[in-house]
Amino acid sequence: MKRKFKQKFKQKKKDDLSQTKKKYSEFTTKCRFCRMRVDEIDYKDMQFLQKLVGNQGKLLSKKRSGNCATHQRSVKIALKRARYLALLPC
Repeated sequence: MKRKFKQKFKQKKKDDLSQTKKKYSEFTTKCRFCRMRVDEIDYKDMQFLQKLVGNQGKLLSKKRSGNCATHQRSVKIALKRARYLALLPC
């Protein structure tokens, strides 16, 4: 009797494999600056900077903004320059 139970259990597992979720790598998207092929982010371009800043004036994380690491660093530098010149409020 134990063998029959194990065989049924194995069959259920095989059926469940066909309904598995898709892998995470299929859902990843590129950074918005990579898609537009932007090399440098200008501190005077307020359209992009305001989208990447929260309501308290802090820079959004990579996870929330969707930027890659290199563009996130250049956004950080551009944001600091814009704050220094008082283009953006602190």
